[in-house]
Amino acid sequence: MSALSELYKEIALCEDCELARHRTKVVPGEGSEDADILFIGEAPGWHEDQQGRPFVGPAGHFLDELLHSIGLTRDDAYIANVIKCRPPTNRDPLPSEMIACRKWLDRQIELIRPKMIVTLGRYSLAQFFPGSSIGKVHGTARKKDGIIHFAMYHPAAALHQQSLRKTIQEDMLKIPLLLAQAEEVEEVKEEHKPEQLSMF
Repeated sequence: MSALSELYKEIALCEDCELARHRTKVVPGEGSEDADILFIGEAPGWHEDQQGRPFVGPAGHFLDELLHSIGLTRDDAYIANVIKCRPPTNRDPLPSEMIACRKWLDRQIELIRPKMIVTLGRYSLAQFFPGSSIGKVHGTARKKDGIIHFAMYHPAAALHQQSLRKTIQEDMLKIPLLLAQAEEVEEVKEEHKPEQLSMF
């Protein structure tokens, strides 16, 4: 059994936050274990909770189209969410839930070792581009710990706001070139506040 399959079993038993009491199925993620690209959404919705699979509702159909536009299928990438269980009534995930779930996402990143992480939506963005606004950083990339991080709007945004559809499609088309030029993307330096130097 693969390390990811083992991890799915652990996630299925997780009761580290209130969401465990409401879920129908846990939604760990799916795709290729050695994917170059890891897409990270926000949280499962109703369809995902029913099937135990990520991005199977209307936003998922749009994500499939986006993948197809760069010559990929779900089997070529890996798709997960920041939160592995559906928040009741599809409300936004709470900070405590994201903290409780973060260890699972970290383990997935360790096991898959993607060349690129694509954040879908603002909750995913906040995990990798802290303090950034999606309106400003979507379609931009930076490299951290050897992995390119690329910010995109959530595919669901296009369902609510038709004007974003073209923006999301255009951002998606940047991915193949970024991957091809992965070596040239600059590593982000951690910002350290300068320490006061003692005179003595």
